[in-house]
Amino acid sequence: MVSRPHNLPMPVTAAGREGLEALLATPRRAVVALDFDGTLAEIVPDPDQARAHPGAVPALAALAPEVASVAVITGRPAGVAVRYGGFAGVPGLEHLVVLGHYGAERWDAVTGIVHAPAEHPGVAAVRAELPGFLDAIGAWRGTWIEEKGRALAVHTRRAADPAAAFEALREPLAELAARHGLMVEPGRAVLELRPPGMDKGVALSEYLAETGAEAVLYAGDDLGDLAAYSAVEKLRAEGLPGLLVCSGSAEVPELVSRADLVVPGPAEVVSFLAALAAATRTP
Repeated sequence: MVSRPHNLPMPVTAAGREGLEALLATPRRAVVALDFDGTLAEIVPDPDQARAHPGAVPALAALAPEVASVAVITGRPAGVAVRYGGFAGVPGLEHLVVLGHYGAERWDAVTGIVHAPAEHPGVAAVRAELPGFLDAIGAWRGTWIEEKGRALAVHTRRAADPAAAFEALREPLAELAARHGLMVEPGRAVLELRPPGMDKGVALSEYLAETGAEAVLYAGDDLGDLAAYSAVEKLRAEGLPGLLVCSGSAEVPELVSRADLVVPGPAEVVSFLAALAAATRTP
């Protein structure tokens, strides 16, 4: 039965406790996978201003040498996540992997190179159409478009009523996306139009198979992380221990209800990672 070394918080579920116990017993066979925005970085009004919590890189650099791998899985372009995270050239993070655009892009710290497929043609079409589309349906005021390279996101957080603006845009944006062979990924006051076929669950499952992991921890905060949660739950049913951590938010009760461990936000995620590094450190 798992104890609480180094003040690690205890998962509230039996499956979560089993996952933590497996990670602590054989950390060199475990993968720690993390979302970026809302998990390693605070959610901010302008996504271009998001940066990893000041303690994130030191915590990850302490933890990474003790586990099989650390992977950041994000909807952002891989290179942007690397830059905003400050992950490049950090001692201890030589084998960090960033899976950007839900796994469509990959950056490996050991090479410093981003590998990516060609852009989906629907993204270019929506990029040209979206500003006029929002204007025509009267949704321009209070909303704004984020360019994500292989995807586009419409944010409603600055609207007078962000939740109402979000709901009003769901169906029109879904129809626009479908016309161009894209899908809509909802998030916290944001609707992202992106190509189908990849999600954080697919990215995580493929990476775990590649590494031969025997335990996994996944931490996230948003609706886009539900696919990774489902992947971990499926793997647990097949016998691979896993721990699901939620960077807690009242905005996403769907994630909170399925998590084994809920922490209040990125600062507490970083504290958890630091405690995990201390608990797994080789004497």
